[in-house]
Amino acid sequence: MPEGKYCNKTPVNTPEEVNFLLSDTSGNQYYKEMKNLEVDSDLLWATIQKTLKSRLRTWLEICAHCGMCADSCFLYLVNDRDPKQVPAYKIQSTLGEIIKRKGKVDNAFMRHAMEVAWAQCTCCNRCGTYCPHGIDTGIMFGYLRGLLYQQGFVPWEMKIGAGMHRAYRAQMDVTNEDFVETFEWMVEENEEEYIGLTVPVDVENADIMYTVNAREVKHYPEDLAEAAILFHAAGENWTVPSEGWEQTSLAMFAGDWAACKMQVESVYAAMEKLKPKRMIGTECGHAHRATVIEGPYWAGRENGLPPVESIHYVEWLAEALREGKLKIDPSKRIRELVTMQDSCNYVRNQGLKNATREIMSHIVEPGYFVEMSPNKEHNFCCGGGGGFNGIGLFRKQRNKGLEKKRDQILATGAKLVLAPCHNCWDAIRDLEEEFKIGIRWSFLKPIIIKMLVLPDHMKPEE
Repeated sequence: MPEGKYCNKTPVNTPEEVNFLLSDTSGNQYYKEMKNLEVDSDLLWATIQKTLKSRLRTWLEICAHCGMCADSCFLYLVNDRDPKQVPAYKIQSTLGEIIKRKGKVDNAFMRHAMEVAWAQCTCCNRCGTYCPHGIDTGIMFGYLRGLLYQQGFVPWEMKIGAGMHRAYRAQMDVTNEDFVETFEWMVEENEEEYIGLTVPVDVENADIMYTVNAREVKHYPEDLAEAAILFHAAGENWTVPSEGWEQTSLAMFAGDWAACKMQVESVYAAMEKLKPKRMIGTECGHAHRATVIEGPYWAGRENGLPPVESIHYVEWLAEALREGKLKIDPSKRIRELVTMQDSCNYVRNQGLKNATREIMSHIVEPGYFVEMSPNKEHNFCCGGGGGFNGIGLFRKQRNKGLEKKRDQILATGAKLVLAPCHNCWDAIRDLEEEFKIGIRWSFLKPIIIKMLVLPDHMKPEE
């Protein structure tokens, strides 16, 4: 049976192909065609034999079915402790079954595996924290997503997202010109209020090369101006690249490993061209993971590191506050109950819990910061990670998943939630829209700017 026009095994590579897939409203025809998509069992098994390395094989074999991973999974907890939501069951019944059958699975099985892979796991890696054998089901689900993507069984939005990276090297249809022009426009909007504000583009040997999330360019351009204001206030020698500015990777969510490599290599090429002392990425968790943690391996870098030292925005912000580069007006510190969302991708996966708490100590009056329970590396996923936020087909399951974060926030009594991560920010916004619990949410940049003591060189003349 021929593959569909919309749903097929061929990656989306060009702007025209992206727009064609977008023309299928909500993926209606895409999912109809998926029901007739044939599984290439020979290719599936050959791929597994070539890519399933000893670590994943060992994990699949040594699982003791002890169930200790069950309570670690927020989706298991919010779905009435359904045994089919236990992480070990989810991976053994999908990836494990594909391997047992040596790739000889049918269309219905692959569509089921797609739902499990994208609607029953956010790859938050919390289960691996509690497994007595160190088995990380989130990592295995990432591998499963790659197998499903190769066969064409990938949610419509994820296929588009991966295609955007192939076509634009960005998760949205934002060109290099769009990025530079938008950044310059936002700086111009603020230069009268903040004297000397500029956006240095393609400056070689700067102390900082700043990378962003394309959603900021497309939907939250004020975030670009806020970053410029804080770098300028701190007296930093910084720049942005005109190419390789996009740090995120929806291709990672989609399981399109070839596109992951393309995307991260564009960022690394900017590093090698401009030779900054270090790269700082915006307030985004998966962007940091894709570029700093996973990216070196996709790019084949033997030392497992990006070309230059690369840190998350919270690390720079904590440093700038600690060293007095940014000064806070004590009278403007937060004086209401406030809590903070720990991003899985840079707190659990890289241990940056202390940086975020250090920031809280500068901007929140003592006694007003309330931790979620649990917190830090034990915190639950926001409920929208791993691409879950953006998949319309699984919106009902995503909204159910938000209940755990809702309950955590309600237990703190806080009405303000700081979320230094795009997916967390989006999930908490949607949580409020869904449950109306009366909270506000924010990135760190606008909060810091409101209480910043401007250095004299930035103050407008009276």
